[in-house]
Amino acid sequence: MLHEKFEKEVAPRLMKELGLTNVMQIPRVVKVAINMGVSDKDNPKVLEGAVKNLANITGQHPVVTKAKKSISDFHLTEGDPIGCKVTLRRDKAYEFLYKLFNVVFPGIRDFRGLSSASFDGRGNYTLGLNEQLVYPEISYKEVVSTQGMDVTIVTTARNDKEGYALLKGLGFPFKD
Repeated sequence: MLHEKFEKEVAPRLMKELGLTNVMQIPRVVKVAINMGVSDKDNPKVLEGAVKNLANITGQHPVVTKAKKSISDFHLTEGDPIGCKVTLRRDKAYEFLYKLFNVVFPGIRDFRGLSSASFDGRGNYTLGLNEQLVYPEISYKEVVSTQGMDVTIVTTARNDKEGYALLKGLGFPFKD
């Protein structure tokens, strides 16, 4: 649905709005990376729950991330499992974004939009969600521990202005 909207409505509008001459210059969504950190590394059920929740949310099996270095202040040793991540591309990325824009954000209480300051300078956008319960696929009974997640939208935009125009065209709820 969102991919069709991009092809039919957003891409031609972006070409005019940004003054592009070639169709290949139009910014596109390359991938969506979702990362979920686990705070309680000593309890294996928390990591299992995070993996299960992320799989339910994205429809794809997550990869367990491990610590690269040992950090004594955090009681971390190299190789400890500390979270999980999923990378969505093509249609799965657009489906995830559609669900994020039209189901998750409207379901958050007192949601007034997202800041446009979270761009990285190259047209990619990162946002954080406080808990996984905002997704309809997750029931409260299944959650071992509430965890937040980071969602990074990677685009082919050359700068933040192009990335903003792309996400705004797709229906991203920015505070303006």
